[in-house]
Amino acid sequence: MNPSPAIQDNVESGLVPGNATRQEAFHPGLTLLLPLALIAIYIIQCVWFIRTQSFTFDEPVHIVTGWDMWRHGRFQYWNDHPPLGRLLCVLPILGKQWRMDIAGHFPEFRALAFYPGPEAMAHRGRAVNVILGAILATLLWLTARRLFSAGAGNLALALFVFSPSLITHFSLITTDAVGVLCIFATAIQLVRWRHNPSRGQTILLGIVMGLLLLAKFYTPPMFLIALGWMLILQPNKLVANPTKWNWQAAAAVCGIAFLVLWAGYFFHISHLSIRDGRLIATFPHREPIIKNVRSNLNFNIPIPAGEYLEGLRSLAFHNHRGHQAFFLGKASQRGGWKTYYPVVILLKWPTVVVVLFLTSLLLIIRGRLSVPRDLLIMASFPVVFFLFAVFSKIDIGDRHVLPIYPFALLFVSASWQLARRSRPILIMVLLALGFHVADALRYAPDYLSYMSPFVSQPSYMLLSDSNLDWGQGLLALRHYEAQHPSETIYLAYFGSVESTAYGLRAQYLPEGKHVAGATVVVSATTLTGQMLENATRYRWVLRHPEKTVLNHSLHVFQIPPQ
Repeated sequence: MNPSPAIQDNVESGLVPGNATRQEAFHPGLTLLLPLALIAIYIIQCVWFIRTQSFTFDEPVHIVTGWDMWRHGRFQYWNDHPPLGRLLCVLPILGKQWRMDIAGHFPEFRALAFYPGPEAMAHRGRAVNVILGAILATLLWLTARRLFSAGAGNLALALFVFSPSLITHFSLITTDAVGVLCIFATAIQLVRWRHNPSRGQTILLGIVMGLLLLAKFYTPPMFLIALGWMLILQPNKLVANPTKWNWQAAAAVCGIAFLVLWAGYFFHISHLSIRDGRLIATFPHREPIIKNVRSNLNFNIPIPAGEYLEGLRSLAFHNHRGHQAFFLGKASQRGGWKTYYPVVILLKWPTVVVVLFLTSLLLIIRGRLSVPRDLLIMASFPVVFFLFAVFSKIDIGDRHVLPIYPFALLFVSASWQLARRSRPILIMVLLALGFHVADALRYAPDYLSYMSPFVSQPSYMLLSDSNLDWGQGLLALRHYEAQHPSETIYLAYFGSVESTAYGLRAQYLPEGKHVAGATVVVSATTLTGQMLENATRYRWVLRHPEKTVLNHSLHVFQIPPQ
């Protein structure tokens, strides 16, 4: 009696031995044990990260703006991100007992105190993105399993679970996690709709694409890609004739996506008018924007979700101006290096993933590996995203190319076709997985600072900001203070949170001030100087012995007495 196709797939993939086929037929739940265990390991690592890392630079801003949206219906301050991630992450800390004392405005924003405390707030708020990470892991496993086999799904998931960037950015109160998830979910739902363009699947695609727009301001190109594919895709072919395109379905998806986007802004209606030489933009629950213009026009246009267009415009100007950045030893006020993200991928993505991805890609090009057309359609999303990233002037972290990563793992999972048929290749893949796990654990639980094992020089000489030091080391410094109660400690740190919020006694070290007979702690991004008027103002500490490095991001120097 032949085993069922599903069981045969498990046998061929190496997931279960051949003599277990009949037993598996009666216990299909056993095939879920490994992926469930892997996802549990992923969540444990996220919890470990959350409990050992202080608030990063951006997190307090996201919390304050999320509160402002829910509590006051206002989409005004720091409108540089759509609201979805902020609205979700503050749900567990929305009660009135959760408060923050703040001063200044971004990027000079300072979080002075948290109530009832920073750690309690971080633990609850960060848990939301951990759930989103588990959802992304599940989608990746299901997709790789559908495209290739159960073994391929397990390979992709095992690589996912020990990926430092995925642990990091799905454990912080930021908008990067929801952006990665929505792009990947859009690609998946697009190919699902291709095979079953039913009304239900069309509605679901519209909802997902609406969430896509609400996730990040870098997603409109991804929306257009999905819409373009919708027009020309048929279950078994592409249609070149525009008269036979799926215009009706595409229009329905656009309508549903617009409603989802509008709902994300609480169905706000703004007004744009020009009257008597003045342009006036009004928004609910906030002061209008008024500018003098040279125009004789007089009109008043209602704009649903006008805050979205305002934020998109703001990001476009930000990208045009550029952003302070640091790359391979050079600080810049504008960024814009075309090689920045390719190099960041090589330095920040796990070496095993990079090697397996490039190998799989080469084998696909040479015809040694076959991939379904669905994967090629999905691949258009990361390709276009990567091109936009290369020409961006906002060069501040690998998180800005993180949406590419799950797609890379899908391509790696294709290599299981060879591994399950060749014992030597299978052994090589398993050894690579072992190296991957060991590589990630080198930095545990400080996954944000992960660098390739081939980096031989101090990390801050190559990259900074959210690649390395995003202000996450205050808990580690508090532990150091407890172990060294008699030391006089000065701190120069890159972050938006006052050190006193975590109960630290370290004194602030101003720019240009030299001290003697004390311990000086300087964060990596401060050493690079990208945020300073004079990038070298703190590098005088490098003339003195480095005592240790805390959290892979805070450099501790012992300055002798004069």
